[in-house]
Amino acid sequence: MSGDPAVDDLVAALGEALAPDRVRHDGAERALLSRDASVFEGGVAGPVCFPVSTSEVQAIMRIAAAGGHNVVPRGAGTGLAGGAIPLGAPIVVSTTRMNRILDVDVDDRIAWVEPGVVNLDLSRHLGPLGFHFAPDPSSQQVCTIGGNVANNSGGPHCLAEGVTNAHVRAIEVVLPDGEVAMLGGLDAEPLGYDLRGVFVGGEGTLGIATRIAVTITPNPPAVRTLLLSFAEVVDAANTVSAVIAAGCVPAAMEVMDQRITVAVERYVGAGYPTDAAAVLLAEVDGLAHGVDHDAETIATIGRANGATDVRLAANDDERALLWKGRKTAFGAIAQIAPDYYLHDTVVPRSKLADVLEQVYAIADRHELLVMNVFHAGDGNLHPLLIFDAREPGVLERVHLAGAEIITASLDAGGVLSGEHGIGVEKQQYMDRLFTDDDLDHQDRLRRAFDPTCRANPGKVLPVGHSCADIQSLRAVPTGVWG
Repeated sequence: MSGDPAVDDLVAALGEALAPDRVRHDGAERALLSRDASVFEGGVAGPVCFPVSTSEVQAIMRIAAAGGHNVVPRGAGTGLAGGAIPLGAPIVVSTTRMNRILDVDVDDRIAWVEPGVVNLDLSRHLGPLGFHFAPDPSSQQVCTIGGNVANNSGGPHCLAEGVTNAHVRAIEVVLPDGEVAMLGGLDAEPLGYDLRGVFVGGEGTLGIATRIAVTITPNPPAVRTLLLSFAEVVDAANTVSAVIAAGCVPAAMEVMDQRITVAVERYVGAGYPTDAAAVLLAEVDGLAHGVDHDAETIATIGRANGATDVRLAANDDERALLWKGRKTAFGAIAQIAPDYYLHDTVVPRSKLADVLEQVYAIADRHELLVMNVFHAGDGNLHPLLIFDAREPGVLERVHLAGAEIITASLDAGGVLSGEHGIGVEKQQYMDRLFTDDDLDHQDRLRRAFDPTCRANPGKVLPVGHSCADIQSLRAVPTGVWG
């Protein structure tokens, strides 16, 4: 019991709608779900619900609507922009137990899944059928499809195939008033406005997805994976631009600088050269003749731009090991320091080299260690600021450096996020990218789904633009939930 009759009544109503053991209100559970994988703090969770069906999500939303309570949906909590942090002690709806793959149609290349299905689990399920789910975030071993939809997640292999939005056909959504809507459809050209496309990337501010129809992609007949080494990071960046300019669009093009390469090699032993200033991991897939031609094109362009070594993965095992190194890069830095701030901006490919030089200078100015690993093909930068949060004043320097990286990216003609979302991390910069009129129309769209602004409030839109006003969040006595 909380000691507050209103809170106790809310918990009791939720427990009756679900089951008492799937509504948690103890301090440990709420503390655990009061933050995500970002460096942002200050979240306070109210009751935590674990629904297992659409009807249970409806019941939660109706109880919330009747009592005027805010609601925050949450997947695996791997988000890096603070999008799942509960502000103002809202009801937290965890979709992790809605984790069934409901149906797979290989003829129409569609899979219906619940939002709690782990990204990699879907591809593992599809593998024996000759298919996979193309979006592959680096956190794919733990992140969920629902979270991918919320943030329109990308991944190393989204260069040619496109990010999550390109692979979602329909979404069953429980709206903030408890009604259920089907957005999109399986028809080639669904009637009406593309509300599916509006919902993808909505960061939980428009409702909660309960069933998702995704496109499944046939496994390619042939794959070639190259590892190119460079004496300068800018040479790797310039190679990426030159490959795309030559009309070759690989399945993936990932760059890692020497600092992260050394950490990865110590952690995984993937066979990365530790004496190179940067490595470029490039992959092409398709018909055998075509991939051989594209692989040779990339090798030739790489050598012309200063590649000191070009290596072709000899077999599937070597290819898998190279990708294991790339996808465990963030875990590898634990050898160096206990904490990191992983940034996410996008710049034009032609500005990659210039912005990277600025990133290194920014980190040096704030006496921070930075490592760069990024989706080079689409200009999606992921600088890792490495630090120890126990060091006095270091978090302030980290956030100041992060702000300068954002400014440098925007000044280069870039955008705020490629895949992590806006959350609380970048909302204060939204008016740098959008006009007041733009933001007003975004707020109107949000209100069309959620007129009372109770779905994940305090996120995305900057303060002063309606639903995003943090000061409007429901205040909760510290002694109750604090």
